[in-house]
Amino acid sequence: MPSIPLARIKSLYRYPVKGLSPEPLPAVRLEPGQALPADRRYAIENGPSGFDPSQPAWLHKSFYLMLMRNERLAGLRTHYEDESHVLTIRKAGSVVAEGDLETAEGRAAIEAFFKADFAGELKGPPKILSGGGHSFSDVARKVVSIINLGSVSAVENMVGLPVHPLRFRANLYVSGWPAWHEHELVGQTLAVGDARLKVVKRITRCAAVNVDPETAARDLEIPPTLMRRLGHNECGIYAEVTAGGAIAAGDPIAIEQPELL
Repeated sequence: MPSIPLARIKSLYRYPVKGLSPEPLPAVRLEPGQALPADRRYAIENGPSGFDPSQPAWLHKSFYLMLMRNERLAGLRTHYEDESHVLTIRKAGSVVAEGDLETAEGRAAIEAFFKADFAGELKGPPKILSGGGHSFSDVARKVVSIINLGSVSAVENMVGLPVHPLRFRANLYVSGWPAWHEHELVGQTLAVGDARLKVVKRITRCAAVNVDPETAARDLEIPPTLMRRLGHNECGIYAEVTAGGAIAAGDPIAIEQPELL
């Protein structure tokens, strides 16, 4: 049997508001059946979606401001404070909006910024959406997204240019796996300390990954390149948390082996 490569978590990120900038985490506690705490907790509605916060249900990302269509979002630097629920937005180094996302006044302050700054990209009044524990993920289940840095290196070789890993907006970035090894893990369980994550799906990539997270320029054609070179446009995996536990950057990741009867 071939040996299983030793891998480690290189870095951890969450995205409190869908489409806005990532926040690095030194460590986080995973809970069964949940995404990372506060990951995609909010979204910015772009035109009426019918989303009901009292009965939150998954909707396609086209109902929200998103990088696939609104690359200028990558030019904003945002920070979300868990205790106060305050989102701070900076543009070109200056604070341009700030507000408590759990109050009408705070949401209105954030919405006013997007109404003015993204006027040409809106299909209706922008609105901050929240559904309590709802996750505005690209998929209908609560998942943790994982990117293999070995695969990012392979993508760099394909496009012939540096590829910032944050283009892929993952929660966990993993070092130590060969390129595309993660695609072999669907159906298997990853062990990180006491936490267990069952890999449920490969991630299909859209045009959002063509946007540079530092410059906000749409400067690459990654999905078409993957399709041309590999016959698919997948990079990364989704996993569901089946057992809770604390995880941190630097932690080893093992493939849990089934017990022999």
